[in-house]
Amino acid sequence: MCKKIHYVILFGLYISFLSAQTRTEKDLLGEKQIPNNAYYGVQTARALENFQISGMTTQFYPDYVKAFAMVKLAAARANAADGRLKKERLAAIEKACQAVMDGKYHDQFLVDLYQGGAGTSANMNVNEVLANIGLEMSGHKKGEYQYLEPHDDLNMGQSTNDVYPTAIKVALLLHNDKLIKEADLLAKAFHKKGDEFKDILKMGRTEGQDAVPMTMGQEFHAFGNQLDAEIATLRKVEVFLCEQNMGATAIGTGITASPGYAEKVATELAKITGKPIVMSKDLIAATSSQQGFVIYSSALKSMAIAMSKISSDLIFLASGPRAGIFEINLPALQPGSSIMPGKVNPVMPELMNEVCFKVIGNDLTVTLAAHSGLLQLNAFEPVEAIAMMESQGLFFKTFPLFRKNCIEGITANKSVQDHYMERSVGIVTALNPVLGYEKTTELAKEALQTNKGILELIREKKLLTEDQIKKLLDPASLTGQK
Repeated sequence: MCKKIHYVILFGLYISFLSAQTRTEKDLLGEKQIPNNAYYGVQTARALENFQISGMTTQFYPDYVKAFAMVKLAAARANAADGRLKKERLAAIEKACQAVMDGKYHDQFLVDLYQGGAGTSANMNVNEVLANIGLEMSGHKKGEYQYLEPHDDLNMGQSTNDVYPTAIKVALLLHNDKLIKEADLLAKAFHKKGDEFKDILKMGRTEGQDAVPMTMGQEFHAFGNQLDAEIATLRKVEVFLCEQNMGATAIGTGITASPGYAEKVATELAKITGKPIVMSKDLIAATSSQQGFVIYSSALKSMAIAMSKISSDLIFLASGPRAGIFEINLPALQPGSSIMPGKVNPVMPELMNEVCFKVIGNDLTVTLAAHSGLLQLNAFEPVEAIAMMESQGLFFKTFPLFRKNCIEGITANKSVQDHYMERSVGIVTALNPVLGYEKTTELAKEALQTNKGILELIREKKLLTEDQIKKLLDPASLTGQK
């Protein structure tokens, strides 16, 4: 009997311990115990059980978390301006949003990036965390939602269907600035090499064959200019991310939002983000349309295609060292083989190619998700967000590595370039104005038959003087720079 009483007491103490460590929250499915130290609530807890997929959560992308806070802040201010949100509740929301925008509490945004429900779990995670931060900052306990409620206050005049895509767009805009900064530094590195190599004459190639002369500087400036064009495109397509559907609520009719709220929230969000955010002209169309995501993802894909081509060019130009083109040296970063002594591989251009392949694949993911929406909503925006944010992140992390560990350390093998210029048949095109087409054709044919260089034959036949040859091979005049 005493032993039974002892167990009852222990069980009671255990239950008391548990209740001291948790709080009870409820939703339409019933009650759930939430850890007392958690700022999230019951709907987040259900999502944590339902969507254990990738291990990557909202907090994986800090700009994404900040974007949600910006959207909620703009919405709260717009609702307060309409007289719907009480001043003390606005103050609590403002403090909570600012804390998250400052990088705090990010460890509470725990919903897996892969999720069903068109982003509802992510939106409710944000609502619950901000509500509990606001409560605590106002002197209340977590879960005392009578003072600040996740739905009624944090989601006032809103739906996941306008909050979620807007937050994605804001996150992409925030990270686009960072990506462009790194891309611009990489483009400048190419141009710096272009200046360094401006007097090195080499053979240009078309279809892998000798074409006409150019300078190595022109080649590297061309790489830089290709990247400059992609950067300009990324900046131009921001206009499609700046058009948002906040105020649309569920399907675009604005149900639960007050008149004029959509315009106000767009104005507030523009102030908060520093971006020219505008309200879409047709909120019903904007709620189901994926145009902004499709166009921005396409711009990332275009950059990937350009960078992959440049990387492959560098691999080709550095091939060798004894049995390849070997016009340039890439920095030696690590041994290239577990079996072949002395081999050093072009690991950074290879890495860049891998990243580009992934970005191109991510664009296909966006394409498939975008065209699979049904009627007034696209439920697949979560995977679009994952694809685009991953592409941004991959470029953002890879560009500085590629610049520092590859481009800045490239050197030219001028002796190899000079050898190719001496022996290439491709230089005959430049001789046409001096020797005539018929004579240069004969020289090209003889060079191929005898395995002699064009300049070698010219010297043998005394067709030109050394001064004439020197003038013809002047990099500036020979490559269209005069």
